[in-house]
Order: sequence, then C-alpha cells, then structure tokens
Amino acid sequence: MHLRKKNPDGPAADRTHVPATRLTRRGFFRASAAAGVAGAAIGVLSFCGSNDADDDSEPVVVDSDSAVSVTADDSPYEFIDEYGYTPEATYTLPLGTVLRPAEGTWVPVTIAGSSATPMVKAGAFSSETGTLSEVVSSPVSDAATVVIYDVACSDSVYAWTELDTTDRSWTLYAAKFSDGELTGDPQKLWDTTSDYDPAPIACSGSKVIWQIQPSYSGKKTSEHSFAYVWAIGEQNVRQCVKSPGRFATKPTVSGANCILTPRVRADEGTYYGVTAFSISDNLSTKIDQLVLPASVKPFRATRVGDKFVISIEASYSTGGLLSKMGTYIGTRTGGFVKVDREPSECPAGHNGIYLVKSRSSYVVVGTEEQKYSSLVSIDRAVDYGEYPARCGDCELFVTFATVKDADTGYPASVTVRTFRLNA
Repeated sequence: MHLRKKNPDGPAADRTHVPATRLTRRGFFRASAAAGVAGAAIGVLSFCGSNDADDDSEPVVVDSDSAVSVTADDSPYEFIDEYGYTPEATYTLPLGTVLRPAEGTWVPVTIAGSSATPMVKAGAFSSETGTLSEVVSSPVSDAATVVIYDVACSDSVYAWTELDTTDRSWTLYAAKFSDGELTGDPQKLWDTTSDYDPAPIACSGSKVIWQIQPSYSGKKTSEHSFAYVWAIGEQNVRQCVKSPGRFATKPTVSGANCILTPRVRADEGTYYGVTAFSISDNLSTKIDQLVLPASVKPFRATRVGDKFVISIEASYSTGGLLSKMGTYIGTRTGGFVKVDREPSECPAGHNGIYLVKSRSSYVVVGTEEQKYSSLVSIDRAVDYGEYPARCGDCELFVTFATVKDADTGYPASVTVRTFRLNA
C-alpha cells in the first residue's frame, strides 16, 4: 500500500478568483429554494424525466414456495469450493480506513485523521495498484464543528458531504477527479438543515446522483423525497425522480443503470418499486421495475445483468414469497432464486454469478450452472468480517475488513482484498 497526498499547490488548493458557483473557503453562495429545501449553490432544473416512478407495474406476489432456495437441503444447487470469484490481490491500509462501494478503479474512502481536527479525511483507494490517496484533507467549512461525513466517487468525479455536528446541517460538494486527486474546483451542490437527512450519494462516469429526503424526526416529515443528478461542467442540478415518502434504499450504480427504490402506487397503500433508470439520459428512461408486495420494504437493492437482486431483512405476515427474510434474484415476471440468509450489505455479481453477504461470509451463487460456494473472511477479521466495496454488476469484487494483531488481539489495520470473476 502506498499513501499519496495530493499536491497542496495543485488545482484543488487554488481557491482564489473563482466564479460564484465555485467554492471558496469563505465564499458567499446564492441560495435557490427547491422542493422546500434550503437550496443548492447552483441552479435546479425541474424533472428531466417522469415526475415519479409509477407505471402500470403490478405488485409481484407469488407463492412462498415458488423460488428455488440455494442452500436448502433439497436444493438442486451443488456446493463447489472456490467457485465464481478467485482472490487476486491483498493490501494493508491504516486502521480506521473505511471503503465505500464504487464502480471504477478508484474506490472512495474515509481516513481517520491524525488528530481531532480534522477528525476524518476523504480519500481514494486504487484497486489496481493499492495506492491510498488523500483527496480532501479537511472540510471546506471553517467551522470547527464540521466534519467530512460521507464520500463517493467514480474514476472521473468525487463527491462528499460535510456535517455540522452541533445542528446537523450539511452540505454536498463535488469536483472533477482523476488519478487519485481533485483536478477541478469543487462545487457546492446542496446544503440544508437537519430537517433532511444527509444525502445518500452514488457516482457514475462524470455524474453524481443523490437523494434528498426528510428526516424521521424533523419538521418536514410529510414532504416528498427526490433524486437529483449533476454532471461535471453543468451549471444546474437536475431533479429527476420523485417519491411520495422516503426512498427505501440508497441509490446504487450497476453498469449503465442507477437503481432507486421510491414509493409507488401511493393512493393504494405503501408500495416500493425497485426501479432501474438509465444513467446516460439522467434517469429519464425507466429500464425496468419490480414492485414489492404491500408494506414490504427492501433492505438493499441492485441489478446484475437483467435481474434484480433484492434483500429483505424482515418477515412480513402477508405478501407471499417476497415478504420473507432473505435475498432474491429475479425479475418482475418471476423465476426467483432465494438465498435463505439474513442479509447484510448490497449484493454484487456478474454474468449470472452473484455475491450475497451474510454475517462474516458471502454466498457465491451461479444461477445458470446451479452451483454455489462460500467466500470466507480472512483470519482475525473483527465483527462481521469483510464488507463490500462493490455493489451491483462487477467483474472485480473488492472487500475490506478491520483485522486484529496476531500478538495483542487488538484491531491493528485494515485489509483490502480483490477477487476476479473466473473466466
């Protein structure tokens, strides 16, 4: 592992004589109200696609015994050692490093600060070389109570949120990104109060996608939620998808699609539509949708190939198959495969092979060959083992885990492993 700091005199550090839409540490930003939120630093365009995710999709309610259970005693699936994904590389990072899922070579990370100020730094890890780069060394805000809260990136854009720990207000920033460092001036995309949760973020290509939704305990709990898109070089953010209530899951990027889980059929009850939108046209095109049974809330959701992969963390009294705890692979027309394990993180996979995390290991499922295997955590990994730094469609799977020292038994470092899909 190599730790590389960005050049303090490079583009990201030059905060003088920039346009009003660019960041200065003490700059003044015009506020523009949008959807009742405090506003963004740049303009907000109305819906670039449909106003909501509703279409004529019917809820998918099928018999509880209609899915093939991968791990059941009578399952047609055969257990195979080291099936699907093969370990490729291992890297050691400093204790306190946390990776977030990403689509490209560079994986966004938060790095523990060496002192209380800053408490957290924003970085990026190269899954090809093992390089750990420091991208944002301190919050843009001068306030001592503001910390870097969350990060996301692709190989072309980097985004992060800053949270004020006193009043829970927050701001979303983004900038052009390349080879482990910011290569353009950051822009403020959004800022608001604690009435709205810090935005879940995803990045793909040159675009940042995020959700604005009311906090459970704020003054705006009855308001709608929205998904927004911004691309490098644009002067406006685009309001793309509306949900009459909170989204059920974070946005996930998988191949050419972004998967969102808005409320749908609101005048009929509580329904969530797991929906794949095209990223290329700013979520204007709805690729596919699977509406879950009434009141069933997905825990994690993504899409691999032409199949949705949906995790349900609780069992409901009604709703048939998709109302029971587990992870389901299938489409709105059925043909489901089920992994009977309590779900943990967002699934991943490629070309008919899926990785489903459950506690300290992953179940690797090949639906075409009807084979499965286990991907077991490394020795001395704490708690629930290795967490994914990939979700959705990927040939290279990346995990990370905090690992205990062999002599003291205390957490000492973070191990990152990469796995390549077998040819």
